[in-house]
Parts: sequence; structure tokens; C-alpha cells
Amino acid sequence: MEKLSDRQETILGLIIRDYIETAQPVSSKALVERYHLGVSSATVRNEMVALTEKGYLRQPHTSAGREPTEEGYRYFVQRIASENELPVAERRTISHQFYQAGRDSEEWMRLAASVLAHHSRGASLVTAPRQLKARFKHLELISTQGRLALLVLVLQGGEVRQQMLTLAEPPGQEGLSEAAREINARCQRLDSDGVLAQSACLPALGQEVARLIADMMRKAEAFSSGEIFRDGVTTVLAEPEFASSDSARQALRMLEERTYLEEFLAKAISPTVGGVEVVIGGDNSWQELKDCSMVLARYGVAGYATGAMGVLGPQRMAYGRTISTVRFVAGLMSDMMYEVYSE
Repeated sequence: MEKLSDRQETILGLIIRDYIETAQPVSSKALVERYHLGVSSATVRNEMVALTEKGYLRQPHTSAGREPTEEGYRYFVQRIASENELPVAERRTISHQFYQAGRDSEEWMRLAASVLAHHSRGASLVTAPRQLKARFKHLELISTQGRLALLVLVLQGGEVRQQMLTLAEPPGQEGLSEAAREINARCQRLDSDGVLAQSACLPALGQEVARLIADMMRKAEAFSSGEIFRDGVTTVLAEPEFASSDSARQALRMLEERTYLEEFLAKAISPTVGGVEVVIGGDNSWQELKDCSMVLARYGVAGYATGAMGVLGPQRMAYGRTISTVRFVAGLMSDMMYEVYSE
């Protein structure tokens, strides 16, 4: 991006902040009167003309003021907007809400969607974390009847999977418990390949169970991302830009289609946990989002499981506050998941 002069940056920033609040084109006279810029209205108007020629502003019609373009918003986000931390009281309230949710990861995601929508005044989405590599945590084998036994597998992160076994011989509960103890001792934190390698060191029953566990873990890795939590849709649909058009509805419909959403998130967000991505006007790649902006982040534990979260709104969104909210909630979710995986 071409670097603007200090005065041009100031004027562009003020126009964008005014437009975010009012959704109305901003005139040079209004800027001078409201912000006491110390220069004449004619000087401000000349700078607005220059910003328009550079592609950062546009004039809806001849007698109107100026409003930002996509390039104007991009310049604002990259060079002008300051990311203000959420006030301490808000951060404490959000942290307390998550603390009250306990170990219920589904409640974390539902709460994250609610917090993002409330604090950004946009439509939020949070995807369930997907395990990159399923890792063994604990096994229970429970005798039921005859040659049948119930296998209960707990993975790192708390995911529980169950399967009925039909064994060659009815070993009884004592034999099942002994097999489970040996597998638990050998397989802590191992992935499916590691569990399969350990099976060679086990007795016949342990080998049979370990091979089944390895298969269950591979299936857990291949399982597509779970539920997607959303909130704040009605808030976005009430924005002036979208009240009488289908653009927001079209964007929201596309984001409700799992295949499209997974493709979009895979391309739009870095696979690295931490950091925030801002997509303005679809960044010329997603036509369905041309009238929207999205602030996105990945959360979770690198190498174990990660999910995505974000806020969708008009291009006229409050970028500083939205970015700081997404960053804080993603960090909080990552910290909570780390506690679970570190046990």
C-alpha cells in the first residue's frame, strides 16, 4: 500500500470512525467542525479528493460527502486502527463466565459465540476443535454378557468413544481389567501408530484390544469438525447496509453450508494458533462476502486439536474492538484447552 501523509492518515481515520458510527457519508465541513483540525474546510476537501483518487474513499453522488472503500478499510486496519484491549472489568466478566462453565467444552463454544456476538455487535461463529492427532488417555473394559464386553476409550482432550467387543473367549471382568491396566500403563499419550506398535508387547487379549483402539483413534482423526455454534445473526441483519438487501443473508447462508465454511476457514485462517486475520470484502476471493468483513482466529493446542472462531459484520464494523474481542476469547479458549490436554 502507498504510504499516506500524516494528515491524510488522520483524515482517513476520522472519516472511517465517523462512518462506522453513522453509516452516512462524511463531509469536509463536518470533519472541521467536529474535530477542530486546525485547517480550512477547503484543505480537508482537497485531501479527501486525493484520498478518493488513491482509491481509499468514494463519493456516492456529486453532492455527498465521502465514505470508505475496501482499500480504505484495509489501510485503516493495517496502519491506523489501534487494537484497544477490552476493559479490565469486561475481561474479568468473560473469564468468570467461562470459569462457571466448568469442564463442559460444548458450553465453552456456545459461550464463546455469545460473547463474540455481544461485544462486537456482529454475527459470530465458533467451530468445535478438531483433533490433529488423536492421543490415548484412558481405557476401561467392562464385561457385559457371554463373550461381549464394552470398550470405553478416553482420548486426550476428553473425547469419549465406546464400542462393543465380541471376544473369542469370555475372559471375565478380572481378565478385562488386567488387560486395560497394561494398555493404560503402556499407551499414555501415544497416537494410533504408537498404540499399534505397543500391541506386539501385549498378550493375545491385549493385542486384540490395542488393534481396535488404534482403529478407533484413526477414525477420530478422520471425523470432520463437529457442531458449529452461531450467535448474533439478527443483529447483523438489522444493520443499515443489509436492511433492504440480500447481501448479508447471502453471506450468512454461505457460512451455514459446512463444505463452503470449511474451505473458507482453511484458506482464510493460518493453521497456527494465535494471531488474528481480517478479511475485508471477501479479499477478492469470496464473492459472497463482498459486502462484509470478518475477523477470524484459530484457538486450541498446537499439535493436538484446534478450532476456529470469528465475527462477521458489515465492512463498517468497529475493527479495533472486534479484533481485541476475538483475540481475547481465542486466547481464553486456548488456555482452557491447554489445561485439559496437559493433564
